[in-house]
Amino acid sequence: MPRRLRPVGLDFVETAPVRLVFAREMSAPPYRVFHALNDDVPGWAEWFAAVTHAESLDDGAGRAVRLKGGGRFRETVIAAEKPEVYAYRVDLTNVPGAHAMAEEWRLTPSGAGTRVRWTFAVDGTAPFRLAVRAARAGLGRAFRDAVTTLDHRLSDTD
Repeated sequence: MPRRLRPVGLDFVETAPVRLVFAREMSAPPYRVFHALNDDVPGWAEWFAAVTHAESLDDGAGRAVRLKGGGRFRETVIAAEKPEVYAYRVDLTNVPGAHAMAEEWRLTPSGAGTRVRWTFAVDGTAPFRLAVRAARAGLGRAFRDAVTTLDHRLSDTD
Protein backbone atom coordinates (compact mmCIF):
# COMPACT_ATOMS: atom_id res chain seq x y z
CA MET A 1 0.00 0.00 0.00
CA PRO A 2 1.42 3.41 -0.91
CA ARG A 3 2.57 5.63 1.93
CA ARG A 4 2.56 9.40 1.69
CA LEU A 5 5.93 10.83 2.70
CA ARG A 6 6.68 14.19 4.28
CA PRO A 7 7.14 16.82 1.54
CA VAL A 8 10.68 18.20 1.59
CA GLY A 9 12.52 20.85 -0.38
CA LEU A 10 15.98 21.01 -1.85
CA ASP A 11 17.47 21.92 1.55
CA PHE A 12 16.64 18.38 2.76
CA VAL A 13 19.45 17.06 0.54
CA GLU A 14 21.92 18.81 2.90
CA THR A 15 20.10 18.25 6.22
CA ALA A 16 18.63 14.73 6.02
CA PRO A 17 19.49 12.31 8.82
CA VAL A 18 20.97 9.92 6.24
CA ARG A 19 22.84 11.28 3.22
CA LEU A 20 24.73 9.09 0.80
CA VAL A 21 26.85 11.03 -1.69
CA PHE A 22 28.54 9.53 -4.75
CA ALA A 23 30.46 11.18 -7.58
CA ARG A 24 31.74 10.11 -10.99
CA GLU A 25 33.26 11.73 -14.07
CA MET A 26 31.60 11.51 -17.47
CA SER A 27 32.87 12.49 -20.91
CA ALA A 28 29.51 13.99 -21.94
CA PRO A 29 29.04 17.74 -21.30
CA PRO A 30 26.65 18.89 -18.55
CA TYR A 31 23.87 20.03 -20.92
CA ARG A 32 23.67 16.51 -22.46
CA VAL A 33 23.61 14.84 -19.04
CA PHE A 34 20.93 17.27 -17.83
CA HIS A 35 18.83 16.51 -20.91
CA ALA A 36 19.02 12.76 -20.15
CA LEU A 37 17.97 13.33 -16.53
CA ASN A 38 15.21 15.89 -17.07
CA ASP A 39 13.92 15.57 -20.62
CA ASP A 40 14.19 11.81 -21.21
CA VAL A 41 12.68 10.34 -18.05
CA PRO A 42 11.56 7.11 -19.82
CA GLY A 43 15.18 6.64 -20.91
CA TRP A 44 16.23 6.09 -17.28
CA ALA A 45 15.11 2.45 -17.62
CA GLU A 46 17.68 2.03 -20.39
CA TRP A 47 20.73 3.27 -18.48
CA PHE A 48 19.93 2.85 -14.76
CA ALA A 49 19.71 -0.93 -14.28
CA ALA A 50 17.66 -0.71 -11.07
CA VAL A 51 14.91 1.23 -12.89
CA THR A 52 12.35 -0.93 -14.70
CA HIS A 53 9.97 1.90 -15.64
CA ALA A 54 10.07 5.69 -15.49
CA GLU A 55 7.64 8.22 -16.83
CA SER A 56 7.28 11.95 -16.69
CA LEU A 57 4.02 13.26 -15.19
CA ASP A 58 2.30 16.63 -14.98
CA ASP A 59 4.25 18.18 -17.89
CA GLY A 60 7.58 17.28 -16.28
CA ALA A 61 6.73 18.42 -12.75
CA GLY A 62 6.50 14.83 -11.51
CA ARG A 63 7.71 11.31 -12.17
CA ALA A 64 6.52 7.76 -11.62
CA VAL A 65 9.30 5.23 -11.14
CA ARG A 66 9.41 1.47 -10.57
CA LEU A 67 12.52 -0.39 -9.46
CA LYS A 68 13.65 -3.99 -9.66
CA GLY A 69 12.50 -5.65 -6.48
CA GLY A 70 9.12 -3.91 -6.58
CA GLY A 71 9.84 -0.42 -5.24
CA ARG A 72 7.37 2.17 -6.56
CA PHE A 73 7.69 5.93 -6.29
CA ARG A 74 5.61 8.97 -7.18
CA GLU A 75 7.94 11.94 -7.19
CA THR A 76 7.86 15.71 -7.53
CA VAL A 77 10.71 17.52 -9.26
CA ILE A 78 12.01 20.11 -6.78
CA ALA A 79 14.84 21.55 -8.91
CA ALA A 80 15.54 21.52 -12.63
CA GLU A 81 18.18 24.20 -13.09
CA LYS A 82 19.67 23.63 -16.53
CA PRO A 83 22.39 22.36 -16.72
CA GLU A 84 23.55 22.29 -13.07
CA VAL A 85 21.03 20.44 -10.92
CA TYR A 86 18.14 18.02 -11.18
CA ALA A 87 16.41 16.95 -7.97
CA TYR A 88 13.19 15.30 -6.88
CA ARG A 89 11.45 14.20 -3.70
CA VAL A 90 9.36 11.11 -3.17
CA ASP A 91 5.70 11.83 -2.36
CA LEU A 92 4.30 8.29 -2.39
CA THR A 93 6.07 4.94 -2.06
CA ASN A 94 5.51 1.35 -1.08
CA VAL A 95 8.87 1.23 0.75
CA PRO A 96 8.23 0.51 4.45
CA GLY A 97 9.70 2.78 7.09
CA ALA A 98 10.40 5.80 4.86
CA HIS A 99 9.29 9.22 6.13
CA ALA A 100 11.03 11.51 3.61
CA MET A 101 13.25 10.92 0.56
CA ALA A 102 14.94 13.16 -1.98
CA GLU A 103 17.66 12.78 -4.58
CA GLU A 104 19.85 15.42 -6.17
CA TRP A 105 21.98 15.12 -9.31
CA ARG A 106 24.50 17.97 -9.38
CA LEU A 107 26.40 18.50 -12.63
CA THR A 108 29.69 20.39 -12.75
CA PRO A 109 31.84 20.97 -15.84
CA SER A 110 35.03 18.90 -15.74
CA GLY A 111 37.23 19.57 -18.75
CA ALA A 112 35.06 18.74 -21.78
CA GLY A 113 32.92 16.43 -19.62
CA THR A 114 30.90 16.45 -16.42
CA ARG A 115 31.44 15.59 -12.78
CA VAL A 116 28.17 14.03 -11.61
CA ARG A 117 27.42 14.10 -7.88
CA TRP A 118 24.37 12.13 -6.72
CA THR A 119 23.01 12.66 -3.21
CA PHE A 120 20.48 10.18 -1.83
CA ALA A 121 18.86 11.76 1.24
CA VAL A 122 16.37 10.01 3.51
CA ASP A 123 14.60 10.03 6.85
CA GLY A 124 12.57 7.24 8.35
CA THR A 125 12.31 4.74 11.12
CA ALA A 126 15.53 3.58 12.80
CA PRO A 127 15.47 0.22 10.92
CA PHE A 128 14.91 2.04 7.61
CA ARG A 129 17.82 4.43 8.22
CA LEU A 130 20.03 1.49 9.19
CA ALA A 131 19.02 -0.43 6.04
CA VAL A 132 19.84 2.57 3.83
CA ARG A 133 23.25 2.96 5.45
CA ALA A 134 23.87 -0.77 4.98
CA ALA A 135 22.96 -0.44 1.30
CA ARG A 136 25.65 2.21 0.72
CA ALA A 137 28.01 -0.07 -1.24
CA GLY A 138 25.22 -1.41 -3.45
CA LEU A 139 23.81 2.06 -4.12
CA GLY A 140 27.29 3.31 -4.97
CA ARG A 141 27.82 0.44 -7.41
CA ALA A 142 24.39 1.07 -8.98
CA PHE A 143 25.26 4.77 -9.39
CA ARG A 144 28.68 4.08 -10.95
CA ASP A 145 27.22 1.51 -13.34
CA ALA A 146 24.35 3.85 -14.29
CA VAL A 147 26.64 6.81 -14.98
CA THR A 148 28.99 4.62 -17.03
CA THR A 149 26.08 3.26 -19.07
CA LEU A 150 24.61 6.74 -19.55
CA ASP A 151 27.99 8.06 -20.66
CA HIS A 152 28.26 5.28 -23.27
CA ARG A 153 24.70 5.96 -24.38
CA LEU A 154 25.37 9.67 -24.80
CA SER A 155 28.59 9.06 -26.70
CA ASP A 156 26.73 6.69 -29.06
CA THR A 157 24.42 9.55 -30.08
CA ASP A 158 27.25 11.83 -31.24
